[in-house]
Amino acid sequence: MLTESTDITAPAREPPRPPPILEVRHLTQRVPSPEGSLTILEAVDLTIERGESIAVVGASGSGKTTLLSLLAGLDLPSAGEIRLHGQRLADLDEDGRAALRARHVGFVFQSFHLLGALNALENVMLPLELAGARNARTRAERTLEEVGLGARKRHYPNQLSGGEQQRVAIARAFATGPDLLFADEPTGNLDHRTGAQVADLLFELNRENQTTLVLVTHDAALAGRCTRRVELVSGRMR
Repeated sequence: MLTESTDITAPAREPPRPPPILEVRHLTQRVPSPEGSLTILEAVDLTIERGESIAVVGASGSGKTTLLSLLAGLDLPSAGEIRLHGQRLADLDEDGRAALRARHVGFVFQSFHLLGALNALENVMLPLELAGARNARTRAERTLEEVGLGARKRHYPNQLSGGEQQRVAIARAFATGPDLLFADEPTGNLDHRTGAQVADLLFELNRENQTTLVLVTHDAALAGRCTRRVELVSGRMR
C-alpha cells in the first residue's frame, strides 16, 4: 500500500541574540565629604544594545560624568554591577579593565586631551601603538583623512583650532575600531557652527563603523540625534 509522504519542515530557529554591550544593575556611587557620605549615583539600571546611540542628559552635578567613568571601568562603584561585553568589571583588576577598554572602547572628551608634545598623526597613532597594531601609522593617516585633516597631520595641537583638535580627538577614538564610544560633552568647548560640524562628523563615523555611542551632553539638539535619551536627576535615572 502506497502512502503519500508529507514533507514537514521544522521552523527555522532564529540565531541567538547577542548580549547587550553594556548592562548596569543597581549602580550606586558614594564618596566621602566633610558632611559625611555623599551619594552621586543611586540604584541606576541601564541596558545598552549594540549599535545604539544613547544620550545621557541632566543638570550639572546630576552624575553624568561619574556614570560615564563607571561604565568605562575607570572607577569602580560603591555598589551594583556593570557588565561590558558580558564581562563583569568588578571581576577584573585595574590592568584587566584597561585591557578590556583597549580592545573595545574609545573616548572623546570636551577638552580634547591631546598630548601637546605630539603632532596630530602621533596623537592618533598612540592608542594603536599601545594596542600593538603593526600598521599604526597607516591606520592613523587614513583616519585623519576621514576627518578631513590629512594635510595637517604634522601640526601640533597648539597649531590647530579647537574644532580641528576635536577632529583629531575623534580620529584617535575611532582609529582602534572600538565597539563602544564614550563622548563627554564633545562639542562643549566649541562655537555653535564648529560644534555642529563636529557633531555631524561624530554621528557619520558612528554610523559607518556601527559603533555603540554613549553621549553626555547639555545640548538638546545633539541629544535629539541619538536613538534614545536617558535623564539623570540628582543621581537617579529617569
